[in-house]
Amino acid sequence: MPVRAHPVVLGTIIFIASETMFFSALFATYYDLKSTSASWPGTYVHLDEPGAAFGTFFLVASSAMMFPMMRALRKGNFKAAYGWLYGGIIGGLGYIGAAMHGYAHQKFTMASHAYGSIYMTMTGFHLLHVVVGVLLLLGLYYGLRSPAMRVDKHGAAEAITYYWHFVTVMWFGIYTTVYWIR
Repeated sequence: MPVRAHPVVLGTIIFIASETMFFSALFATYYDLKSTSASWPGTYVHLDEPGAAFGTFFLVASSAMMFPMMRALRKGNFKAAYGWLYGGIIGGLGYIGAAMHGYAHQKFTMASHAYGSIYMTMTGFHLLHVVVGVLLLLGLYYGLRSPAMRVDKHGAAEAITYYWHFVTVMWFGIYTTVYWIR
């Protein structure tokens, strides 16, 4: 008997592939602007690097918590699944808080210059994905009460964790580009 992906999981993977293409276009734009600019990002740009590192820690920890959450869910240990999922939600909220703190203290906007435009687009679009991910995790938290979850129907939970891992992996690319390579 062939093994097939759950339709929700397959749909999520296709969605992740399309979002990867969109982020790839943003990376290409960033590096094109960087290669044609005399001064990139400019001496006037001061980013909240410690805050971004703190947010990165929260996001990575949150993503890491999804592995034991899925393991607990598959074993039927809902108490542990709730605990790991709760930690994942808190990590996502911590990232959102760190990102909002960084936006509040930066001295440029999207309209300031090309760097401001691409920085705000990349990080803002990623932040939107994190907000959606946290909402999905919250939905999963309340959905664990569903009878479907109690009878080994974990396709939706698996799809949400794939999306959450995608958000984390994409942040590594953005973080490396914006804060390390500059």
